[in-house]
Amino acid sequence: MKNIVYFDLETQKSAGEVGGWDRKADMLMSVGVTYSTASAQYKIYGEAQVDGLIKELMRADLVIGFNIINFDYDVLSHYSPLDLRDAPTLDLMADLEKTLGHRLSLDSLAKPTLAAPKIADGLQALKWWKEGKVIEIAEYCCFDVKITKELHEYGQRKGEVFYVDRAGQKRTVKVKW
Repeated sequence: MKNIVYFDLETQKSAGEVGGWDRKADMLMSVGVTYSTASAQYKIYGEAQVDGLIKELMRADLVIGFNIINFDYDVLSHYSPLDLRDAPTLDLMADLEKTLGHRLSLDSLAKPTLAAPKIADGLQALKWWKEGKVIEIAEYCCFDVKITKELHEYGQRKGEVFYVDRAGQKRTVKVKW
């Protein structure tokens, strides 16, 4: 059985706090979450368990996430000399950007495709980190992994997903996931 690992992480610091978006590795991971199809389980990783997270990602048959190639993997580069881009990866945001020519947010896809809006955002997760509310971050991150998984599975089954454009119109985009 193929082990697909769905993945997301949140950070301890914002781009502004570390000197810009080109310093993602300095943002540091607060919480990382995976869902493995082989074990049918979610795993929550704190910064102290980041080595286990990296091992799980590198051993996966396929890692799937949303904006993981140009964000999450860069954050994890702080913790490992390995280039996580070497792991077989499907970045749903990057794939859709190639098709559409512009980026979409996870929320702009989740609402029209799954009727499942996100429960928070990265800024809220940063606030929770500063308040020591790690459980809230883990819950939010788990929910984003679940949305990513369900969005991917919907696209696999139907060959399309939906998004809301800047004018508020519901649009369809064909996918080959």
